[in-house]
Parts: sequence; C-alpha cells; structure tokens
Amino acid sequence: MDNKDKTILITGCSSGIGLCVAEGLHQRGYHVIATARKDADVSMLKQRGLESMQLDVTDEDSMDKAMSNILSMTDGKLYALFNNGAYGQTGAVEDIPTDVLREQFNTNVFGWHSLTRRVIPIMRKQGYGRIIQNSSVLGFIALPFRGPYNASKFALEGLSDTLRLELAGSNIFVSLIEPGPIRSRFRDNALAAFERNIDAENSVHREKYLGMKNRLKKEGDAMPFTLPPEAVLKRVIHALESRSPQPRYYVTFPTYLFGTLRRLLPFRWLDIVLLKVSSGGKN
Repeated sequence: MDNKDKTILITGCSSGIGLCVAEGLHQRGYHVIATARKDADVSMLKQRGLESMQLDVTDEDSMDKAMSNILSMTDGKLYALFNNGAYGQTGAVEDIPTDVLREQFNTNVFGWHSLTRRVIPIMRKQGYGRIIQNSSVLGFIALPFRGPYNASKFALEGLSDTLRLELAGSNIFVSLIEPGPIRSRFRDNALAAFERNIDAENSVHREKYLGMKNRLKKEGDAMPFTLPPEAVLKRVIHALESRSPQPRYYVTFPTYLFGTLRRLLPFRWLDIVLLKVSSGGKN
C-alpha cells in the first residue's frame, strides 16, 4: 500500500508536535487529516496546505462529525490514528480542585479513549491499523507540581498497554511515544492553566510556585536536552512503517535516563533524584 493510500488522523495540530508531524507525514506522501479544536487553527492548517477539520476530543458530537466526514472521504478506511492533542495542568495535588483534575482527564485520557474506540471497529473491519499515543516521560516517572498531567499520562500508558495486549493478533498495533522536553507551546498552555485554576497566593507552596512560573515563562529552552518536534516525527514514522512497531518509543536524553534510573534505583533513591531535578539542584 502506497503512503498516499494511507490516511492518518492526527489530533492537536495547532502547533508543536501535532503540526510538525502533520506536515512531515504530508510531505512523506501520507493522506493526513490534521485536526484542531479552534476554527482559526483549522483555517491556519488549510493555509499551510493540509487537509484539516475541527475536532475536539472533549466533545462527542465533534468527534462523531469528524469521523463521519473522514470515512466519507476515505471509503470507510483509516490506516492510523495519532492521539496528540493534550495539555499539562501544573500545581500541587493538594491545590488542585477535583473538577480541574477531571478536566485534565477529559482531554488527556477520556477524549483519547472515546476517539480510539471509534477507530478500532474500522481497523478491525479492514484488517489492519496503527494507533499511536503521544505520552510523556511523565507517563512512567512523576515530578512534583505536575500531578494531574502525571496521573493522566500514567493512565494513558496503562490503557495503551492493555489495548495492545487485547489487539494482539489483529494486525492493529499500539505504540506509545514518550518524549521528554520538546520545543512547543506546551509551557505557554501550562502557565495559562495554572493561572486559571490554582490559588497560588494562598498556598503553602507559594514560594515554589514562583520558581515554577519563572521556568514556564522562560524564553527559549527551559530544560537541557530539549529537542525540536522533528524528533517525535522520526518515531511516529517508525511506528507507522515498521512491520513490527515498538510498544514504546523514547524521545530525548531525559527519557532514556529516567527509564534507566527507574529500572536500576530503589524508589527512595529515585525520589531523591527527582526532587533534585524538579528543584534545579537546589535541594
């Protein structure tokens, strides 16, 4: 099957990883359906030469409409889904209202699950498919003040591992992409979510929040070993084109480092390392 006959649906294409992957796969000859929540972003994607439509993973009607449009365009076929659209809610667990935690899961977990359930019957009927989930290094190690995002990615990893086992032998492959720091608008969105939902002034963590906000506002790369989104594109291409795609794809040095430390260190020692990293070495 030529790439031009392979349709891939990508969520969260307004910027960063989603936009890079959509454009990279389009240039590689895939039939890319690039989606975004906002109409302005859909227009931007069309101006960049991408086939685009509105899709909000927190809106069931939006997903139904998008899937109906896609299947009518592709004669009922879909080669791959790249679940990417997500955001990070920062703040201490004790400061996170439960409704805010629920909102994080609605976007990062429940919405992806709902969209994935829509595509699996299509892939089963055609006899093949690829489901690629954009997770994070924070899907297998936790850092303080990132509780909702940590929890959503841990949940995503558990669901994806289970789904991969359940789809064994179906010719539908499930892969997790696990990036560390990647250049994107992620920090801008995380700062906006923090300021919208966290009462920092009345928190016992007020002083730590000041340092966290400064890191989120920092111009340029906030962390060492930050890579451009093309590093994720490379792994997505392998997950799409390999006869035996990997269950997990590490991206960036911190992901490899923490993956190794998690296997080798006792939990107490790993906690010490993670606290050092999260404080910039000031503990």
